[in-house]
Amino acid sequence: MTRKTTPRPNKPDDFEARWRKHRLLVRLGQVLIGAGALVAIIHWLAHLEAFGPGQPPGWLDLAAGYPTGLVLVIAGAILAGRKRPTAKS
Repeated sequence: MTRKTTPRPNKPDDFEARWRKHRLLVRLGQVLIGAGALVAIIHWLAHLEAFGPGQPPGWLDLAAGYPTGLVLVIAGAILAGRKRPTAKS
């Protein structure tokens, strides 16, 4: 049994929708950059014992310290550095 399909009408390219998506992803990237910087700063302050005596445990250094901050900054920079959509593509 074959199903008949009706062809969809060609939707014109919606530049405004692509622009809104682009701006949303750029803003998300900027938020990720800020969050990564915040993670790294808080981790640095913890090493300076600003939140009380004692250093963060070793697993925290490897998992949630500078590496996490760096990954967030890099992911945010990738999103925030997107190319602008053009009207032709």
